[in-house]
Amino acid sequence: MKLNILYIIVFAFSFLKCNSQIVKNKSTQPIVFNKNTFSEFTPREIKMLNTVYGGMLKNEILNRPTRVLAIKEILRNRVEIVKLTDPRHHKPCPMLSEIPLFNIFNKSLKRDQTFDPLKFNPLKYNFEFHSSDTQLIRVDNSDYFIIVKSQHYNN
Repeated sequence: MKLNILYIIVFAFSFLKCNSQIVKNKSTQPIVFNKNTFSEFTPREIKMLNTVYGGMLKNEILNRPTRVLAIKEILRNRVEIVKLTDPRHHKPCPMLSEIPLFNIFNKSLKRDQTFDPLKFNPLKYNFEFHSSDTQLIRVDNSDYFIIVKSQHYNN
């Protein structure tokens, strides 16, 4: 009798464990990288990376192939800057000044005094790059908006 109860308990726990693994796997989606992520970093991208990672660039990014792809995907495909002539018609969103700097590797990292969309370095900011949602951030005192697409935007 005790042996039968033990079998039932073991079966119940293994069933619950299998079901929880199935649910977990359903929620994870592979990240699809665009073809342009397989070309080398541009000099501009290396400059952006050096600004944020400094002496840790090689260890934190360049020696990690998956991170290299992820950074290229962010810089080349997932961050967009748009200028909206009448931003009042858009939902409220955080201001760029409210987004913390990503200064873990470079404590002297500073915000740009003026916003130049051609020189903007999204890696300087602690955006939620691993989010499954697209983010919209308004550049303070301007008509510019930064769109950070979900990491699953092209699935």
